[in-house]
Amino acid sequence: MKIIFNTLTTSTIALMMLSPFTAVYANALDNLPKPSKKVDSKVTKTYFDSQAGKVTIPTASKDAPNIVIFLIDDMGFSALSTFGGPIPSPSLEKIAKRGITYNDFHTTAQCSPTRAALLSGRNHHAVNMGTITEIGTGFDGYTSAVPNTAASIAAVLKNSGYSTSAWGKWHQTAVWEANPSGPFTTWPTGLGFDKFYGFNGGETHQFHPSLYDGTTPIEVPNREGYNLNDDLREKAIAWMRLQKTVAPDKPFFVYFAPGATHAPHHVSADWVKPFNGKFNQGWDKLRDETFAQQKKIGPYQKMLN
Repeated sequence: MKIIFNTLTTSTIALMMLSPFTAVYANALDNLPKPSKKVDSKVTKTYFDSQAGKVTIPTASKDAPNIVIFLIDDMGFSALSTFGGPIPSPSLEKIAKRGITYNDFHTTAQCSPTRAALLSGRNHHAVNMGTITEIGTGFDGYTSAVPNTAASIAAVLKNSGYSTSAWGKWHQTAVWEANPSGPFTTWPTGLGFDKFYGFNGGETHQFHPSLYDGTTPIEVPNREGYNLNDDLREKAIAWMRLQKTVAPDKPFFVYFAPGATHAPHHVSADWVKPFNGKFNQGWDKLRDETFAQQKKIGPYQKMLN
C-alpha cells in the first residue's frame, strides 16, 4: 500500500515527503465540478423493448496513491530531529529518506488562511480567508466563508474515486455556521470530506475537547488518561483500516490536523517527562546546536544549502 505523506506547519516553511498528489490535483482541475454522466439507456414505449444503461461511479486509476497530510500549528520545521532539531522523530526520518523534502513552502502564518490555501490550491484572499474565521469581516476576501466556486482538494479527489477524511482542527467554518444547527456548507462534510472527527474553532481543551463527529456534537470518551491527540490517531488509523477492508482498491485521502503544539499546551505527563532539562541551555544555544546538526545531515545537505 503506497502512502504519500506531506507534513506542513502553519507558521514556517516546511516539510516532508511528497508528491504525486500535486499531479492528481492539477489534472482534476480541468473540469470542476465533474459533470454527472448520463445513463446510456434506451427507453421505448414498453419496459420489454427498453434497454437499461450502465450506472458508473467515480473510480480512481489503479496507480492512484493514498495521501496523508499532517498539518501542525506553530512548530518550526527545525524542531524535529528530521531536520536537526532536538525532538526525536525516527518515523518521519524514515519517510524523509524515502521521499522528497522541501524548504520553500510558504504559509500565511495564520491558522485559517493557511488551511484554506492548502486545501483549495488558491490564495487565501481568493477564498475569503484573509484572516482567522473569528475576526472575519464584511469585505470580500475576509468574510471567512469559502465560496462554492472554489473546490477543495477533498472534493476533487472524492470526485476522482477517493475516500476522504479530516481529523482534528478545522478552523475554516464561517462564523455564522459554527454551530450544530447548520447550515453546514463550510464544514468539512460540506467541502468534500466524507468523514470529520475533531473540533471547529482555533483551539480546544486537549483533555476535555469540544468534539464533533461529522456535524454532531459528541461527548468526550470517558476513559482515564484521555488526550485528544491519542483519540484522533486511533480513530484515523481505524478509519483507514476500514477503508482498505471494505474497498481495498479504493485510495484514501487523510487530512490530519491535531491540536498539538497549538495553545492550550495540554500534554500528557508521559510525553513531558523525557524532556525535563533538555532545553535548559536557552534559545540561542539551542539554535546554534540545531544549525550545527543541520549541516551534518547527509541526505538533506543539498536542501539546506
